[in-house]
Amino acid sequence: MTTARRKIPLSLQVLLGVGLGMAAGVVFGTGPIALGLTTEKLGTLGLLVIRLLKALAAPLIFFAIVDGFLKTRIRGRDGRLLVGICLFNVTVAFGIGLLLVNTLRPGDLWRGHVDEMLGLVAKDGSPNPLAAAAAARPTLDPWKNVTGYVPESLLEPFVKNHVIGIVLLALLFGVAVRHVSDERSREVEVAAGPWVVAELVHSGFQILLAALEKIVAFVPFAVFCLVAQVVGRSGLGVFKVLWVFLAVLLAGLFLHSLVYYTLAAWLVGRKPPNVFLKEGLPAILTGLSINSSLATLPLTLKSLSRMGVSDGSARLGACVGTQLNNDGITLYEAMAALFLAQACGFELSLAEQAVVVVASLMAGIGISGIPEAGLIVLPLVLSAAGLPEVVVAAAIPLIVPVDWIIARVRSGVNVMADMLVSILLDRFRAEE
Repeated sequence: MTTARRKIPLSLQVLLGVGLGMAAGVVFGTGPIALGLTTEKLGTLGLLVIRLLKALAAPLIFFAIVDGFLKTRIRGRDGRLLVGICLFNVTVAFGIGLLLVNTLRPGDLWRGHVDEMLGLVAKDGSPNPLAAAAAARPTLDPWKNVTGYVPESLLEPFVKNHVIGIVLLALLFGVAVRHVSDERSREVEVAAGPWVVAELVHSGFQILLAALEKIVAFVPFAVFCLVAQVVGRSGLGVFKVLWVFLAVLLAGLFLHSLVYYTLAAWLVGRKPPNVFLKEGLPAILTGLSINSSLATLPLTLKSLSRMGVSDGSARLGACVGTQLNNDGITLYEAMAALFLAQACGFELSLAEQAVVVVASLMAGIGISGIPEAGLIVLPLVLSAAGLPEVVVAAAIPLIVPVDWIIARVRSGVNVMADMLVSILLDRFRAEE
């Protein structure tokens, strides 16, 4: 049974969970199923899996960043070039995403549906709880709350799931361990302390990955439970506007990859479209098929070699820089968060949207190469947007039915990001 289940891709398991959840919601509604079990109680069970994902995501990001920081050593101009190119690329991605979401305002078409699916539509004229939450939520203005990003204790970011605080701690810890390791390596008798810490960090990261794999295996069950709850409350009508979410997300991803990447590779990297897209197509299609830019690296390196990119630039941009080349994930996280904020009536200023952007960027860096990365960190980014936990839990079953499509496109975008960064690195390094 277990072996057979493993042969079924997670995306198909999720779709099966969506279908069964819809059927259960239509058949049973809010009434009893058996032994006092209702779709409402199923929703509570599904929420527990989402909570576990959030609980594991926070320490996972911390250990992933520290582990990557300790293993990767980039010095001098190459390091500055790599970081600069990656930051410029992701800035363009966020610009495209924010422009689409703020101009088209697709979340407005979902306005009211979120209240309905959560059972928050007031029947007696009392204030809407979701509207009250939107009015009472604290400001996300980064200039007013900048001190809030620096934790008062080491445990505070993990308890409150503050992505920015977690990343700051991870960077500080990584720099400190690296510094101590470098100092000890200059001594005659090398102390084992820093290396023990590095090994503990790596082991902790692997243990969290193993635990995460177990939790992700229950995601189809959680989707079944949450979809049954949503459909039981509101019927199938809540899925009618799902195409809006899919269309806007795909538009942002396609604009960034097919337009910006292609133009940048041509105008700056001197690789015309018939070279960049033709030679890179095998790697791009493989990333789309297997839903992993990390597993596609061998093909990415071969594509870059056929384009005439030097081995050093290819390895630096695609292998080392893969931790930063996650435009697909970061663009998705930010657009999804802003889309749902609009749907819930949370009007975010540009400064508040900047906080969501930073949270998406940091979460994307920390979760690179991890299976189902977008789904894992989405609850954290939605929380950074100020959305209540009940909205976060309800949003997951609505997004998951199309996430398997978006996830593959995200992987294809990340593969193209690896290639573009390598091409630009090679171009700038050749000018030295």
